[in-house]
Order: sequence, then C-alpha cells, then structure tokens
Amino acid sequence: MSRKKIDQVEVRGRRVLMRVDFNVPLDGERITDDRRLVQALPSIRSVIDRGGRLVLMSHLGRPAGNGPEPAFSLRPVAAHLGRLLARPVAFADDCVGAAADTAVDALKDGELLLLENLRFHAEETLIDKAKKNPDRQPTPEQREKIDRFAAGLARHADLYCNDAFGTCHRKHVSMYDVPVRLGAGRRVCGHLVEKELRYLGEALARPVRPFVAVLGGAKVSDKINVIENLLPKVDLILIGGAMTYTFLAAKGMRVGSSLCERDKLDLARDLLDKGGGKIRLPIDSVCAEKLEPGTVTKTISGEIPDGLAGFDIGPGTTLAYRDLLSTAKTVIWNGPMGVFETPPFDSGTMAVARALADATDRGATTIIGGGDSSAAVEAAGLADRMSHISTGGGASLEFLEGKPFATIEILDEA
Repeated sequence: MSRKKIDQVEVRGRRVLMRVDFNVPLDGERITDDRRLVQALPSIRSVIDRGGRLVLMSHLGRPAGNGPEPAFSLRPVAAHLGRLLARPVAFADDCVGAAADTAVDALKDGELLLLENLRFHAEETLIDKAKKNPDRQPTPEQREKIDRFAAGLARHADLYCNDAFGTCHRKHVSMYDVPVRLGAGRRVCGHLVEKELRYLGEALARPVRPFVAVLGGAKVSDKINVIENLLPKVDLILIGGAMTYTFLAAKGMRVGSSLCERDKLDLARDLLDKGGGKIRLPIDSVCAEKLEPGTVTKTISGEIPDGLAGFDIGPGTTLAYRDLLSTAKTVIWNGPMGVFETPPFDSGTMAVARALADATDRGATTIIGGGDSSAAVEAAGLADRMSHISTGGGASLEFLEGKPFATIEILDEA
C-alpha cells in the first residue's frame, strides 16, 4: 500500500488542502495534550517551508452538526499550533462558504490557515452513518448537500494531502469525497499516514520473527476479526483483559463474577481451535469482590470462585508473557491486560509495557495499536522506547482486521 508522499510533489505557489487529526482534549481553551499537533508538524513544515499555501482541516469532538458550537471550535488549536511553529496561523470561521473562501484566497506562499470544525456541518459524516445503518441511506436531498459540501472544500485545493490516520477508516467527505473530486495526480499522503502504513503494513506483510501479538480489552467480540486475521501471520497471540474470561469459560472453567460474554462461548472455542496452540491464555488473575482503587485483592490460579472477579492478569502470567516477549522480534499490542485505570489492577499492563520497551532496546519492532494501549504506555513513561505508537485506535484495529481503507486506496500510488 505504497502511496505518494507530500514531499514528492511540488507545492510552491499551490494550495494544499491537508486533512489532519486535531481532535485534541481541551480544558476551556487550553489544550491539555498536544501530541496530535506535534505529530502533524513534519507534514505541515514540508508544505510551508517549500512555499506552499497550506489549508488545514480537521474535526474536534462530536458536535451536533447544526452549526457552530463554541465548545468545539478549533480556534484555540490554531493559536496553539502557531506557538509550536513560531509563526502566525490564520483561522477561518467556517470550513466552506464565503468566510472560508476569503481566508483561503488571502493566503500567500509559505502561509497556513486552519479551517473551522468540519463537523459543524452534518454532511461531513452522513455517509459513514449510512454505512453503519444501511436502512438509513442519504436521501436525494442529503446527497445533494453532501456533494455541495464536498465541492466547497475541494474549492480550497490544488492538491489534497491525507495526514489523518485516526479517521482513515471513516469514509467522511473530507477523507474521501474531496480527493475523489480532485482526481488522480493530486492526492497524496502526509508523513504521519505514511509512517502508520509503513509500520503496520510491514508488520503484517513481512514481519521479522518471532512475531507476537498482545491482545487485551473487554470483549472477544471486539477482537474476533483481529484474531482471525492475525492467526495465519503471527507465531503467538497473548491474551489479556476481560476477554480472558470468555475464553476460559469456553474451556469449561468457572470465572466467578468476571465479565464474560456467555453468548460468545462457541465463538471463543472456535478461535481456540483455529489457533492450534498459538493463542496463550492467562494462568492466573488478580481478583477482587469489586472494582475500586485500593481494594483487597487475591491472586487466583485456574478457576475463579463465586463472589470474585478477575480484573488483571496475575504475576505468573506476567512472568510467562515477559519471557515470551523477550525473544520476539516483532510485537503488536492492542488492548490493556486489565483495568489499568484503577490501581492495583494496572500491574499487568505496566509490566507488558516495560517488556515491550525492553524488546525495543534489544532491536525488536514494537507497535502500539492506539487507544488504551497508547494511554498505558504514556502513563508508564515509556512512549519514547516504542518503535511506533499508532495515532488511530479504531483505525489501527480495523487495519489489523485486514479491512481495506478506501480513503487510502484512492491516494496516488508512489
């Protein structure tokens, strides 16, 4: 899935419409975590340092789509980005229409502009919502609005650049309809998307072995497609999180009051059969009567009695997983080993994070699949010791499932 990169096209004097993911956490008008802005800087600088006229577009939060909502305005993001770049970042009060057109037309070579939140317009996400609800396809009137919105955005572009991996699994107007309108030869990817495709794509297509996947989370049903897609590719899958107890119950074991998808036991048995020994389950759990900080815990090996629930992998499992990871050359981690937000049930997740950091130091490629896994690595202070931390939780999960991304396939080939 090699795609032409922003560095490979001439941008001087041309308007580059770049889709970024500036969906950052805000406390009032203060950005509390600017990693997504920092990660976008290489692509941004590639354009403005070479004399391009950069137009940035993004979403922020989940506004209703009925017009501006001050709590979801990107204006504070423009100010923060300006401080990171040490240069002015213009801001348009809308992403389409007269205000946006005027702001874009005013740009000079080497200047940049951030458009207001795309999701202030319901048209941005209508197609994606229709995909989730096949019975609610856009009406002809809605389709006309979508086309008009896409045309309004495309009007800002001589070139289109996708640098928003976190939304690449969504066929939103800014991600798909706009590059469709621009046509072949004018659609490239940014550094961030290229890095995601390189790490995730290489791991799945040409892994250095042993190749180990560490999968956690609450539900087997959330990871079915990932497990099925990874089984032919990996040497081992290490299971953690609450989905452990669905697998154990499928083997006929008692799991107490642990979270368990009783309606998915046949599915779990089928996955274990398909795994042929590749799927490793925890041998012990850290259990408690209830989930709360500082609660009394008990380590249980094997079956869990009534009245107790498993909330983390146990020390025996931690040691076993650490040993298996010590020889791995490629590791993908998606999903925590326990309820790591609530100590003392963070021990297993933190131990896996340290094991992956050590693996990286030994020369292994370690890929963190976004979402809670990324948060755990950050909380452990080990982000700098991972090969790659994905910027898209849902996107990286669907990538691991082997799903095609229309938003990437439409970009120009390298």
